[in-house]
Amino acid sequence: MLASKLLAAAAFREGLYAQAFPAFGVERRGAPVTAFARLDSEPIRLRTLIYRPDHLIVLDPTLLADPSVTQGLKPGGIVLINSEERSEEFPLFAGFRVFTLPASKIASEAGLGTASSPAANTAMVGAFAKVSGLVSPESVIAALPDEIPQKLEENEAAIRAALERVTS
Repeated sequence: MLASKLLAAAAFREGLYAQAFPAFGVERRGAPVTAFARLDSEPIRLRTLIYRPDHLIVLDPTLLADPSVTQGLKPGGIVLINSEERSEEFPLFAGFRVFTLPASKIASEAGLGTASSPAANTAMVGAFAKVSGLVSPESVIAALPDEIPQKLEENEAAIRAALERVTS
């Protein structure tokens, strides 16, 4: 949820219209959260979930066990996975542009989150900015004080590390 808000804030800084929102399952507590970001050069009038996403960011790689994770994803879309494995290790994503990033490791190295639950959000958004070109990494960094005012230096360090360590 935080990642979609940061991405939307970075897009807004670049003059785009942006919308970010979560979708909770029936088990709201402890269940996986799906979050969406809608970015456009035109005003956004649609206020619904996104059923045909252009891109997918997977912060928790255990969710990849569910083959429906790519449901509706447009062919050729970007799939960015928080993983230390190479993109070839994910055959489920044939037909998509797959990138991986050891975001949890980067977050731990930057002192974000806890040892058992590193906060990989900022690293993933920074990497997504680089591989998608939809927003600049500089806009993501500039949005940090408004969206994640705690640990600004650590979050910026995580973004900068992600820019160098994202692989396809």
